[in-house]
Amino acid sequence: PRAPGGMGDVPEPCPQAPLAVLSKVELRVSCKHLLDRDTLNKSDPCVLLLMQSQGQWMEVDRSEVIKSNLNPVFAKIFTVDYYFEEVQKLRFEVYDSHGQAGVGTHDDDFLGGMECTVGQIVAQKRVTKPLFLKYGKFAGKSTITIISEEISGNNGYVELAFRAKKLDDKDLFSKSDPFLEIYRIDDDRSEQLVYRTEVVKNNLSPIWEPFKVSLNSLCSCEEKRKLRCVVWDYDSRGKHDFIGEFFTTFEEMQKAMGENKVQWDCMNPKYKIKKRNYKNSGVVVLLDLKIHRVYSFLDYIMGGCQIHFTVAIDFTASNGDPRNSCSLHYINPYQPNEYLKALVAVGEICQDYDSDKKFSALGFGARIPPKYEVSHDFAINFNPDNDECEGIQGVVESYQSCLPKIQLYGPTNVAPIISKVARVAADEERTKEASQYFILLILTDGVVTDMADTREAIVRASYLPMSIIIVGVGNADFTDMQILDGDDGVLRSPKGEPVLRDIVQFVPFREFKNASPTALAKCVLAEVPKQVVEYYSY
Repeated sequence: PRAPGGMGDVPEPCPQAPLAVLSKVELRVSCKHLLDRDTLNKSDPCVLLLMQSQGQWMEVDRSEVIKSNLNPVFAKIFTVDYYFEEVQKLRFEVYDSHGQAGVGTHDDDFLGGMECTVGQIVAQKRVTKPLFLKYGKFAGKSTITIISEEISGNNGYVELAFRAKKLDDKDLFSKSDPFLEIYRIDDDRSEQLVYRTEVVKNNLSPIWEPFKVSLNSLCSCEEKRKLRCVVWDYDSRGKHDFIGEFFTTFEEMQKAMGENKVQWDCMNPKYKIKKRNYKNSGVVVLLDLKIHRVYSFLDYIMGGCQIHFTVAIDFTASNGDPRNSCSLHYINPYQPNEYLKALVAVGEICQDYDSDKKFSALGFGARIPPKYEVSHDFAINFNPDNDECEGIQGVVESYQSCLPKIQLYGPTNVAPIISKVARVAADEERTKEASQYFILLILTDGVVTDMADTREAIVRASYLPMSIIIVGVGNADFTDMQILDGDDGVLRSPKGEPVLRDIVQFVPFREFKNASPTALAKCVLAEVPKQVVEYYSY
């Protein structure tokens, strides 16, 4: 929208707010079949929400108390910040409250508790679990249900095209110079200016330029929120004359999609009182409305998109003999090696988003039984028909039991595994539903031998629903890996074709050796939500 030049203090069309990506989640809580702790009447339940921070449970918020009700639906909405790259542990505790004394935390007032993660609630949208008393005892048949909803401050934007017809003439020697303003009416009845059009000079039937506004700004993403639209006759001294107004909602505006138009009488309340046969001061027509949805990572996860997790482990000879304590693959009975630490840190987060909790686990660079031929994509459970393990624990067990059976060899070829996961992702892509996104975690001790093929495979994979995380284990020179992580420039195939999107994240494990596992997971997974959204918005 442009402001025509030389019009004195024309109100500038207001700038469009940037579309912010918010990750806040609203949780609504209800319970069923609570224990009855009161002798004369039913329990008066109240829910406390606790979050784990550095191993300690901290109370974040609590609900209202609902009087004498064993199946309460709480009005309180709990809001929590959501981070994909962290395991955020929550605990809900239900207490029977006693009037003035507030919520007792005595055992006899405790109606039960439940623990879960924010990721689990978000992935399932609605979680119902039993409540437990102390020492893991069931609290009778009591259950608690948590419903989550993302506060999408980011549900896209809308393009609107307005015109008016037969507006009142406010000028003596020429016609009115109309412009239109749209206000959003907030809950406290205050008005927020959403948009102001340009001025069309000397025209009682103006056609204004189409414009875009975010749904958040237009109606706080609530279709029924009231909007006030005002038409003014522009005055260069800033004393604009009021022509008329009308009220509408985004819901009503949507009738203008396709071939339809919506129109409103532009009313001047003063004239309506004074003039007996007053009809209107003109009509305003919405010629066209287009909605452009912008989805966030949470929209996909809550819409049922599953994250499928594959881990690929480097079994080349440069790791050192697993029986030797200097080897990166040494199985130390007292503490996990770097391969296991990295696997568990990243896998624990991904497993919340995978409904069947089965992970594909592959190895590369070893000679494997029965013929001891080198393989660059073998299942570490040695089941060629099904390379999936049950949960992270299953991957750890398969890893430990496969080490004695294989012979570490080489070279370090990564392309076959990237291509293998890409084939599965390509089959998925043909379904055209946002149903599965693939994360490939490659754990390697060093330099990739098939760099050209790997670059080619990554460029191909960048068109598919997948991301690649490479964790460098040990103290090798990882310069090559930095090239694959397109952060310093665009990764290209050997023929010079650029990646469609940056899908590789490389992290040397040594930088996190003394940090907590969560720090490693945060670093490698921080890019994933953006990569998921980029893929689906293509």
